[in-house]
Amino acid sequence: MTTTTSSRRDDITAVLSRRACLPGDPRAAAAARQFVRTAFADWSARRLPGAEDLTERLADEAVLLVSELVTNAVVHAGTTVELRCRLEAGDGRAAAPETGGSGTDPDFDDAVPGVVIEVSDHHPARPVRGREDGPASESGGHGLQLVGAVAASWGVTYRRTMKTVWFRLLVNGSAGRPEPEDVFDNQMLQRGLRAAELLAPAPRRPAGPHSDADWINQGALSFLAEASDLLSGQLDADQVASLAAQLTVPRLADWCAVWLYDGDGGAPGRGLGTDDGAQRLARVWHYSESRIDSLRAALEKDPPVLNVRDPGGALCNAATAVPWPWPQEPGGYGPGGASLACPLIAGGRHLGTLVLGRSGLLRFPDEVVGLVEDLCRRVARAVATARAYSRQERISQVLQRRLLPRGRAQVPGVESAVVYEPREGAWAGGDFWDLFDAGDGRWCFALGDVCGSGPEAAAVTGLARPVLRLLARDGFGVAEVLDRLNKTMAREAADSVAAVAAAVAAAGAGAESPVEIRDEGEQARFLSLLYGEIVPYAGGSGGARCTLASAGHPLPLVLGADGAVRVVAAPQMLLGVVEDAAYESESFDLCPGETLLCVTDGVTERRSGRSQFDDEDGLATALAACKGLAATAIAEHIRETVHAFALTPPDDDLALLVLQAADRKP
Repeated sequence: MTTTTSSRRDDITAVLSRRACLPGDPRAAAAARQFVRTAFADWSARRLPGAEDLTERLADEAVLLVSELVTNAVVHAGTTVELRCRLEAGDGRAAAPETGGSGTDPDFDDAVPGVVIEVSDHHPARPVRGREDGPASESGGHGLQLVGAVAASWGVTYRRTMKTVWFRLLVNGSAGRPEPEDVFDNQMLQRGLRAAELLAPAPRRPAGPHSDADWINQGALSFLAEASDLLSGQLDADQVASLAAQLTVPRLADWCAVWLYDGDGGAPGRGLGTDDGAQRLARVWHYSESRIDSLRAALEKDPPVLNVRDPGGALCNAATAVPWPWPQEPGGYGPGGASLACPLIAGGRHLGTLVLGRSGLLRFPDEVVGLVEDLCRRVARAVATARAYSRQERISQVLQRRLLPRGRAQVPGVESAVVYEPREGAWAGGDFWDLFDAGDGRWCFALGDVCGSGPEAAAVTGLARPVLRLLARDGFGVAEVLDRLNKTMAREAADSVAAVAAAVAAAGAGAESPVEIRDEGEQARFLSLLYGEIVPYAGGSGGARCTLASAGHPLPLVLGADGAVRVVAAPQMLLGVVEDAAYESESFDLCPGETLLCVTDGVTERRSGRSQFDDEDGLATALAACKGLAATAIAEHIRETVHAFALTPPDDDLALLVLQAADRKP
């Protein structure tokens, strides 16, 4: 009976551990990926101990890491690759990683379920960092950076006959497993998998046109399609340059460099070529990583200058690659090699230049030249898109700074706090706030939300805030300010400059405009607004007189010193809908220790499934829990409660304003 049990345990252990010997060529990475996925599927199908928590995401992480390590082993070691994949059941049966020495995991615990994968090559004497006169090891590349970011633990061990890199992933539910957001989100992980397959090492082809032609005929269309997909998601020009270099090395060349113009370099109407301005060497890549620094140093001395104009002086929109002479060693290129330069042109702009080189050739075959030109067109479009996105981000940031006040006024005897969070990825936030000194012992506050988004909404925001300040400082009361702002918006919201001029004229003359109801199709934008003024009590006794009005805005709440919450305004029509709408204000005492809370609908309409945050007076409940807190603490508590209401990030701008009368009691 003992023998049978022992034999069965040995059989299970053998199934839990899988081994494979892979060839030291470009087929190894694909074979390794398939091997790992097959092992995961088999463990799950057999329902082995520890396999119940294996997930598709864990398999994707394992495939991505093993692809990186096998690729590095093939490129830098060039030997056969030994691959071992082992499932740890978490019952004390699995052995520690077979690394030994400094590579042993000091925190290894065989009671925690996990997967260990080991990648070994037969270059045990290779140092961790490559020497200047030879290729770098995989340990000096990007593979272990990725392993360190994803794996729970990892190590490298050198033996007499081989070198092993191993990593350990903890299965879902295991203590200490990193949360997905601490590593990669699913989109990044899937993009990494595609990149691993696309950037796998190509065979080292013999010099000559026939081998290139065969490879291009077999895989050029797939290569370009995958390159387009990989480049299209990049919103940073330098990242595009990095991917372009890695796409070409070692598939098409031994090394690649990408120069980019910054700012308006290469813009239409400017001299190109030598008058283009300085190009910046954005990325250099060499199949031997130890040569990258020396290659960069050599290339920085002599950036490429191409004639990208036709005889008539017009910019050539086609990317035409031309042979280009480059200096000799130590850059890893020189006599007997060929270099090729291709401009990056998109939308009538010369954005930069891609240069690549390959040893063993007098010139690049025509098939390779054509493929490089096709790739450069895609790279140029990706760079143009990334730059457009960057310009939009800068414009958005500048606009946000202009649309929002530089600070908030200090109201005597009243503490204030503001939370303002534009929706992630928004061109410009549609919400705005203000708190300013209107003179004569009055301080005015506003919290608004433009119906819509983008530049049109920003134009309305840019109109409303300065008009509010102008009217308030000219002595108009709360209701009068809303009446005049409404007329201005209903007639002139499509033209911010004209709107401001009309507001100034109306404020100065006090003139009334004829009643006019605009058709719905003519309306530019509507605005919900909570606007009020606060006058602190004289003598420093604490408290203030508050007057406000809500135009289509979530109603403000007051938290009393006793913890009771009450509504202090009535709902009224949005601004900009009907020109002759008349607004009314309400006044109340903000007693010492009481707090006024104003929010936008990004707070009240925050969704979790079919529920909203303010269903069943959710906002009032959250505010009541803030009894005894200061203004800043109340604002932060409401913000955290709104974020915690749903697992997903808010899909609308979030803004709130807290005004708290100081408690003057001894």
